[in-house]
Amino acid sequence: MSTMTESKLQTPELSAPHPTLHVYNTLSKKKEPFRTVEAGKVSIYLCGPTVYDKAHIGHMVGPVIFDCIKRYLQYCGYEVTWVVNITDVDDKLIKKANERGITMLEVAEENIADYNFNLSALGVDTIDHFPRATDCMDEIIALIESLVEQGFAYESEGDVYFEVSKDQGYGKLSNRNVEQMQGEGGGTAVRKRGPADFALWKTAKPGEPSWESPWGQGRPGWHIECSAMSRKLLGETFDIHGGGLDLVFPHHENEIAQSECCHSKPMVTYWAHNGLLRASSAAGKVGGKSDRAGEPASAGDESVSGKMSRSKGAGGLAELIQRQGGERIRFFLLRTHYRSTVLFNEPAIEEAGSGLDGFYRLFKRYERITGKSFYDLHAPAIRDEEHTSAGNSVLEAAANCRKKFIAAMDDDFNTGGAIGELFELAKVINKHCDDSKLEDSGQQDAEAIATLEKSLTTFKELTNVLGLFVNADAKPQAAGGDSLLGDVMQLVIDLRAESREKKNFATADVIRDCVGPLGIVLEDRAGGTEWSGGGADTLDGVMQLLIKLRQTARASKDFATSDAIRDRLAALGVTLEDRAGGTEWVKA
Repeated sequence: MSTMTESKLQTPELSAPHPTLHVYNTLSKKKEPFRTVEAGKVSIYLCGPTVYDKAHIGHMVGPVIFDCIKRYLQYCGYEVTWVVNITDVDDKLIKKANERGITMLEVAEENIADYNFNLSALGVDTIDHFPRATDCMDEIIALIESLVEQGFAYESEGDVYFEVSKDQGYGKLSNRNVEQMQGEGGGTAVRKRGPADFALWKTAKPGEPSWESPWGQGRPGWHIECSAMSRKLLGETFDIHGGGLDLVFPHHENEIAQSECCHSKPMVTYWAHNGLLRASSAAGKVGGKSDRAGEPASAGDESVSGKMSRSKGAGGLAELIQRQGGERIRFFLLRTHYRSTVLFNEPAIEEAGSGLDGFYRLFKRYERITGKSFYDLHAPAIRDEEHTSAGNSVLEAAANCRKKFIAAMDDDFNTGGAIGELFELAKVINKHCDDSKLEDSGQQDAEAIATLEKSLTTFKELTNVLGLFVNADAKPQAAGGDSLLGDVMQLVIDLRAESREKKNFATADVIRDCVGPLGIVLEDRAGGTEWSGGGADTLDGVMQLLIKLRQTARASKDFATSDAIRDRLAALGVTLEDRAGGTEWVKA
């Protein structure tokens, strides 16, 4: 009788450890020096979506995190291959197809397109392979055949099951024993030798999509798909396997059992599990810090059961992106350590966005001073420890921020700590602009401008690692994605300027006091006033401010201002309707 034990695993010789990078391993429950199966190369597999419906924000946590991890590993000089699988055959897909009266393939294609759109919007563009389960049937069947031949799996009435009792190491990832595992129940229980045995192949029901196999028409179980796809693209042992904490058991536990029993080798060197998204009424904090549900979570943590999902009200991601912008959502997800539970609500994203706005204002400042775009700066793509400051205090401070940024990323990819250093570096650069009066008398100070450019290049070097500020298109032109907001904000700015010119400081103060709570920042410059910030409800908030200003003008018999507000809004296609309960605005 075949039985797999830990002692039978033939562990491959790994490369020398990276001198500073450490990665937390769910399997060992500790941080370990980073070593790879093949020197200079890293192989990553991340469990992707089951594409039976549109993506929600929870589906983006893993891709955003691992996009950042890949970028950092490349920055450290590694050649990285990253695989994200697509589960396009599943009970939920079949059910959805039947409900809609279309094929399973049509359901999958529709939702894959949605998933890819969302990835692109959030700047996830470093994935190398997107294998689909339906394209890997030969590899799946071959892997099941090998497990049956070696005595680790058995056929029963057209189904094939993995026999958990044959794997003495089963449960090592989740710290569970067989007695704690119920396995699949229902009608399949009578066909299994043990309650914890799990399906590798399922007999097709009438009308279901199916494939020919040595055990008859059927389709694969979920767990075997990932074992087959990872082996096909990354080999029998690879470096990092990622996924949410909710996948530790049973999915990843079963992947380990299948792959290691088949190959007599460790499947993965590092198991990296990200914390899950949990709905919260608390808003996030700006400045590199955020609300967290305690320390980085571990397998079995209550954060798993509290995760957001479609069944718990998680909405469509495409609509959230339209309201908030992809870069803002990415920044929100990276502000916490990847193993921490992310407390999610839309106001928290908006507050995170106010931190981004500070960076955007710095980029505008650089453009005003130099006439150049931050996005055109050419920053180093590979980590280089030889950063010199030549006695320049600003560049010394920038180099120190960079050193701390790298230290945070070396400590198990701590993006939250790294982002904190971006805020510190932005403060250093802004202070340099102020001290050198680069927007005033110091405009011709070539040395000070060179220092600005060098320090901002360091800033871009670091943000490239996080996949932030990669291109100007990622920044929404108007918060909420509504061009009308930009037009009405110009009206507000004009009214404020007119009020100050007429020494009507009460009206100017009302405008100042009302835009702040909306998350809007007004900056008075020599060339005029600029605005930034805002969120999903900003447009309505600004419209309510204009309605209030119009009412105040009418009450003081300033009909010229009242009529100007009405006429300017009408030119933008906005009608003000005065009703008994107050004034409402309507966009034509």
